[in-house]
Amino acid sequence: MKKSLSELLQVIEHTRVSADGRTADTMQTNPEITSLVFDSRDVKADTLFFALPGTHTTGNKFIPSALKAGAAAVVFQDEFDEATKNAIHEVLTERKESVPFIKVADARFVMAPLSAAFYDNPSKKLVVIGVTGTEGKSSTVAFIWQLLRLCGKKAGFISTVQYSLGGEAIANPQHQTTPEAPIIQHHLHEMLAAGCDYAVVEASSHGLSPKLNRTGCIDFDCGVFMNVTLEHLEFHKTFEQYRDDKANLFRTLDQCDHVKIIGGKKMTVPAFGIVNLEDPSASYFIKATKKPVLGFTTEGKAGKSAGETSAEAKPLPPIPDGIPYLLARNIASARFGLNFSLTEPNVVDEHAKPVQTPVIHIKSSLPGAFNAYNIMAALLAVSRLTGTDLSALAPLVEKLTPIKGRMTVIDKGQPFELIVDYAHTPSSFETIFPPLRRRCSGRMIALFGSGGERDTEKRPLQGQVAARFCDVIILTDEDPRGEDSVALLKQIAHGAEKAGKVMDKDLFITPERPKAIRQAFAMAKKDDIVLLLGKAHENSIIYKDHVMPYDEISEAEKALAEMGCN
Repeated sequence: MKKSLSELLQVIEHTRVSADGRTADTMQTNPEITSLVFDSRDVKADTLFFALPGTHTTGNKFIPSALKAGAAAVVFQDEFDEATKNAIHEVLTERKESVPFIKVADARFVMAPLSAAFYDNPSKKLVVIGVTGTEGKSSTVAFIWQLLRLCGKKAGFISTVQYSLGGEAIANPQHQTTPEAPIIQHHLHEMLAAGCDYAVVEASSHGLSPKLNRTGCIDFDCGVFMNVTLEHLEFHKTFEQYRDDKANLFRTLDQCDHVKIIGGKKMTVPAFGIVNLEDPSASYFIKATKKPVLGFTTEGKAGKSAGETSAEAKPLPPIPDGIPYLLARNIASARFGLNFSLTEPNVVDEHAKPVQTPVIHIKSSLPGAFNAYNIMAALLAVSRLTGTDLSALAPLVEKLTPIKGRMTVIDKGQPFELIVDYAHTPSSFETIFPPLRRRCSGRMIALFGSGGERDTEKRPLQGQVAARFCDVIILTDEDPRGEDSVALLKQIAHGAEKAGKVMDKDLFITPERPKAIRQAFAMAKKDDIVLLLGKAHENSIIYKDHVMPYDEISEAEKALAEMGCN
């Protein structure tokens, strides 16, 4: 791609300033921009560099490095300190050329419109599906993408675990769910260049927040809401703000005209939302858009806790009047598969009279009853967007494959069952533990931690929930980041102790994750289930002063091999 700077700047309000901070009324140079970069280490000639504010530092300090590497222009916010101003002056003196500096109120926010303009607004030429929720996003994105391809549609996707730019899925090397705007717009552009008509985007609360604006200037046609529970309060501060930021996905549906150029033809794409009707916030998301909204529910069956009776179960929120929805019943979940039946209870004809729809049987090789939610959301999205009947899509579900680290079973002949999953919140524990507890004839041993410099309120809750269902808990590093690892794990342990666990008896703190895995395996006996939680697909463990390459599945297989299991 190649754009002149003046062409890009037409999409934002801006002030041009010289390197020493003096306002300039005219831009002395109008360089051609060939790349957008927000990390000074990636800068090359003809780059537009975004100096972003950070948690521990400011991107302004990296402007001299970016200029040395050949940055053609700089977008920044806030004033320069004297050291930065002098360093910039020194580099520009060496370069003997003028470099435009664009001062804005929020450098991160303007990355979205500038990136969209640079890549010719690719979302206006793609049918774009966004999926948000505390849990289930990555799997639902993957299932929508797979179903589209099984229907013969050319599609790409972006998720925490993997992404596809039109070809086969490849691993996402980042820990970031929704990439920064230049990356996501680049990926959408590449999907378009590869001939895609559809793009599926995992839309995190961070990505949807106007603070970061990563999904800004993306024309979403379908918004999918899976759930919202306690998470990321270190960023959003309150649950209400967290939910509100997620709901921006549905608000966006009203802001786009949904007239797209698909396959060279202008067409109007049906815009709609999809909600999990079992979540208490479903009505909040329904009210966030004027577009039609579809729902799905298992009437609480897929998420029912072990030992609950119908009288003890939390009451489900009422289904809003007039919402068409899918209902899953007769859910049968086993170690290597999931079966259920689907009906559409709220279908009416043109005279508003109820219509009896056929029962659709779903057979899947996906483990875990919770996957019923992910499958139903995917079926609704693909059916409505492609005009394909649910009965025609149902046989394709059997071909869906799980993503790495989502209830991944490792079987090397060891006497115990071993499962790797990404679950790392109290609510995700509430989802995966109960069905495993019901079928476990031995002990459940859970190994997990919690992310450093992230929501601290969830930590004791993690310990409490795990203590209710698991016989043994081993607390270990997830991504401590700048926090003291042991102190962090003790916060989780406090919740587990409150629920009855005793330190060094059925509760252990072993920070080194490879060591903790071997500790768990040494304890496990026949009929036990060992759960390795929280890392799943990720490729590193982040510490304060270094990043350790790490792969949970490979480490587990290595530990099993040391035991003679391979």
